[in-house]
Parts: sequence; structure tokens; C-alpha cells
Amino acid sequence: MAQAKAAQRRQGIAARRAISPEARRAADAAICAHIASLPAWQTARRVLAYAAFGGEPDLAALLEGCGKQTAYPVCGQGFTLTAALPAPVDGWEVGAYGIRTPVLARAETLPPETLDLVLAPCTAFDEAGRRVGMGKGYYDRFLPRCARAAVYGIAYEAQKVDAAAAGPLDVRLDGIITERGIYTWK
Repeated sequence: MAQAKAAQRRQGIAARRAISPEARRAADAAICAHIASLPAWQTARRVLAYAAFGGEPDLAALLEGCGKQTAYPVCGQGFTLTAALPAPVDGWEVGAYGIRTPVLARAETLPPETLDLVLAPCTAFDEAGRRVGMGKGYYDRFLPRCARAAVYGIAYEAQKVDAAAAGPLDVRLDGIITERGIYTWK
């Protein structure tokens, strides 16, 4: 399973990086429109999103000025994830793995159980709601604590696989959002 998951991860990352800048802009706009159409987005007050990295779909156009408390993940020791609201001034830094993250010392943190919606990046996904992440399990450890949150994976359609190599610790999502639409299971 580990080898299959690693292969899907590599293929998914390569697929998203192969998308042309023009196609990426159009796909990102479509993904943002699909998110905005979700009842879970429309009613959410507290959202955990992400700052795009390594060719991930960029949600900045939707998130900036959206009127919601938008937290971003900060990766910590022991593969922990903290939902942090960046400070308005000097609120960002390059964190673990080279990812843009809030400066935790200046950020307000949101307890996972207070989140209404989680938007999690994927390296690969399938139509059964299984997500392949970057391989450290940050989200899989964090998501079970988000008891009331709707959880959607965000990816490009090119990252879809027939059957994601998900194990028993991999958290199944409520849906996946791509430029083509929203896959849901609940």
C-alpha cells in the first residue's frame, strides 16, 4: 500500500504541475466558484483553508476578503496541525516544508471543534471520497477532531485516480471539489 500511495502522490503532483498557467487560472476560478456554491461555505463562519504550494489549486481569490474567519494550517512537531488566523501585520512566514504559513507566535488559533468547514489539498483522490495527501498524516490526525466541520478535498481533475491507496488511518472526506464540479458522498 505504501508504494502504491507514493506512486499516486508522485503522479498527482506531476499532473497538477503539468497544468499550463492559463488552464490553471481557469481551473482555480472554477474551483473557487464551486466552493462558493456550497451550502457549507455559505453558512460557515470558521474555515480552515491552505496557502497554495507546489501547484495546488489556489483559493486566494475566494478567501481574501470573504468575511469568514479563515485559518491556515501550521505544521508542528509530532506531525501536529494547528489552525491559525494570520495576524494582519507581519502575519506570514515560510514554515515547514517551505509552505507559507501564519506566524504562530502572532496568530490566533482556532480549536478544531470550532471549525465549520475544512478545505484540504490533495495529491490524488478517487470518487469514493478517499484522499492522498503529502504523506505525513497531518490532516488525518487533525480531521477527526473537527467534529462539526464539513471536510472537502481540493484538487484538479487530472489528479483523480480509479482507487486511491488509502489505509485505515486515512480520513474519508465529505466531498472533493475540482474544476469540473463537486463529488459528494453524504
